[in-house]
Amino acid sequence: MSAGRSTSGLEHDDLVELVPLLRRVVAARVRDGHIVEDLVQEAMARVMAARRRLEPRTLAPYAVVTARNLTRSLATSEQRSRRHAHRLIDLREPVLPEEETLRREERRAITTALERLPRQDREALLAHEVEGTDTATLAASQDSTPGAVAAQLSRARAKLRVEYLLELEQAEPPTERCRPVLLALSAADRRRQRDLDAGGHLLACTWCARLSEPLLDRRRTAAVAGEIRIPIGSDADVVTARKRGRELAAQAGFSPTELTIIATAISEIARNIVMFAERGEILVSLVGENGREGVTVVARDAGPGIPDLEQALRDGYSGYGGMGLGLPGSRRLMDEFEITSEVDKGTTVTMTKWRRDT
Repeated sequence: MSAGRSTSGLEHDDLVELVPLLRRVVAARVRDGHIVEDLVQEAMARVMAARRRLEPRTLAPYAVVTARNLTRSLATSEQRSRRHAHRLIDLREPVLPEEETLRREERRAITTALERLPRQDREALLAHEVEGTDTATLAASQDSTPGAVAAQLSRARAKLRVEYLLELEQAEPPTERCRPVLLALSAADRRRQRDLDAGGHLLACTWCARLSEPLLDRRRTAAVAGEIRIPIGSDADVVTARKRGRELAAQAGFSPTELTIIATAISEIARNIVMFAERGEILVSLVGENGREGVTVVARDAGPGIPDLEQALRDGYSGYGGMGLGLPGSRRLMDEFEITSEVDKGTTVTMTKWRRDT
C-alpha cells in the first residue's frame, strides 16, 4: 500500500518561501548555526500545524512570531541553567571500588575472546598490535602479501570485538543467525549484511539490537559515499539523523532552504519512530535519475504498524495527542512519498526530494 502527494505545488512553495525568512529572524538572535537550524525546523513544524486555520496573508507574520517565541524560550532556558548551576559542589561521580572488578572482568573477557580466534589470526593480531610488527614483516613470515595480511587483521579484529561482547554477556546467542549478523556488523561488511538482512534481524531481535550498540557506535553512519544509516531509538538519534541527513544532502548541491526542508522531514519521520515504534532505522542516500540529483530517505521500524493509513496521512491526525505532523507534514515537504505498513510487523516510509536547478 502506498500514498502519493495530495497537495498543490503552490502550497509547497508557500512553505519553502518561509524558510529564509525564519532563518533571518532566528540568526539575528542566535549565533550557533546548528541551533539556528534546529529552531528554524521547529518553527516550520509549528507553522505547518497551524497553516490550515490561518489566512494566507497571515502565514508569514505567524511564522515570525513563532520563531521569536522559540528564540526567547531558548534564552530563558539558558539563563535559568546558568542561574541554577552548582558552583561550589563537585557533582562528578566518585571513583567506585567496583571499578577494579570491572577492569578484571574486561581483561578476562578479552583473554577469552583472543583464545577463540584461530591460532594464526591470534598470533598475527598480537604481533601487530602488541609488538608493533608491520604487515610487510608479517607477510614475509607467512609467505603472503601485505594486503592479504591487512585483510586478515581486519577480519580478526572484527571477530575479536564480537567474541569480547559475547563473553561479557556470558550467554549464547538466542539464534544461529545472531553471531553471523554481529560479525557482519563488526566487519562493516555491507554485502554480508545485505545477504543476512542484518537490518531486519536487528529490528526483530532485541538481544542482538542491544548487543550490537557498541559495534554501531564505532561508526554511527555507513562508511560509504552517498549513503548513511542511523539507528533510531531516542530523541538524541532524531537529532543525529536530522544533522547527518542534512550534511549528506548538502553534497548534492541543495540550497539552504531545501536542506532545511529535507532535515525537517527526516526529523518528523524519526520522531514518529521514537514515539510509536521505540526502535528503527533511517537510511539516507544520494540518488540520480534522468539527469537530476536528489536524496532519498527510507525509514523503517518493527513497531505496531498503522491500521488506517488514510487517517494517519490526514492533516492534524495524531495518535498521541500531539500536532500530528509526522506523516502528512513530511509528505507535503518532499517530492515523492510512499508508505507501507502492516499491523504488528512495522512500517516503512520512502520519500525523495529532487534538487531544483535554478
